[in-house]
Amino acid sequence: MIEQYKICERCVMDTSVPDIEFYEDGRCSLCKHYDDVLVNEIHDDEVGKRQLESLVSQIKRTSSAGKYDCVIGVSGGVDSSYVAHLVTKVYGLRPLAVHLDNGWNTELATANVESLVKKLNIDLYTEVLRWSEFRDIQASFIKASVSNIEIPTDHAIWATLVRTASRENIKFIFAGNNVVTESIMPSSWLYGSKDFRFIKAIHKQFGRVTLKSYPYLSLIDYVWYFLLKKIRWVPVLNYLTFVKVEAKQFLMKEYGWRDYGGKHYESIFTRFFHAYYLPEKFNYDLRRSYNSALICSGQLSREDALLELDAPPAPSEVLEQDRSYVIKKLGFSEEEFSKIMNASPKTEADYANNHRIWEHFSSIVSWARNHITRVE
Repeated sequence: MIEQYKICERCVMDTSVPDIEFYEDGRCSLCKHYDDVLVNEIHDDEVGKRQLESLVSQIKRTSSAGKYDCVIGVSGGVDSSYVAHLVTKVYGLRPLAVHLDNGWNTELATANVESLVKKLNIDLYTEVLRWSEFRDIQASFIKASVSNIEIPTDHAIWATLVRTASRENIKFIFAGNNVVTESIMPSSWLYGSKDFRFIKAIHKQFGRVTLKSYPYLSLIDYVWYFLLKKIRWVPVLNYLTFVKVEAKQFLMKEYGWRDYGGKHYESIFTRFFHAYYLPEKFNYDLRRSYNSALICSGQLSREDALLELDAPPAPSEVLEQDRSYVIKKLGFSEEEFSKIMNASPKTEADYANNHRIWEHFSSIVSWARNHITRVE
């Protein structure tokens, strides 16, 4: 029996999410989760402002002898670019900017990064992934038929930031992750990127190249870097009123930043992932997730979100161009790629992973997360 289609009356999440629930007040389980997270993780009041100012003062005192106060990731996107501005110009810190080159950057993203670091006069470290290895990992994820084929990139960014901070003896990483634009994401759509066991399992089954240089964090690494070396993760955008469209306009005016047309579309592979792979193979449209968060935060009307969803995620010529480019660059034949796209979708449950370990020790994980991201 086919389940009847239903959409949330508050946001735009719908029954394309397998485990979504709907309540009598019109909300769905995902925008209810947004409200719950908002209470615990948004600190844009006077108390939060004082906490952040106190932390900045502490960082300046304790890192005065070093060259850098903190690490920031820069991708060329809105969130990371705005964090770079805040850390440098507003809080007066001395960041080391870190960029991951996975072979898929658009020219526009590269230009945004170069312009930003030049105008801010900050140092940039770029981690260039060995293409033979990374191509093999990405191809493995596509062959595995899982939804989140962006895990290899996200994990490498995460690991590179942490390992760079450790190498430079820096204790703080200022990050662009935030509640108001990113907190409505079904776990059934995108399995988390922190699980290196999951990456290893998929690559072992489908890969052909031995991994020698790919940056990763194992379970032991998490304990070492965050609990023993005491590296902290600072979600700075949760401590101020972050309005996406205003941040874009500011970056354009002050830094010559240029828009790339979609959430995370600074990467060709990510645009392919969002605009082609997920909609075609899984019927997942991540615009629902990102726009639902903006609706709940009052930054986008539900009507405008629905209008956007009526249009394709990217122009047809861009979708075809990206599809052809990805197939060729990853070494697939048309026949092989079509077979993968028509294969039954898989989930993380089909491959070895650490989900049960995280669940079993959920109270410890929650404590550790709060400790790592604590701002005071």
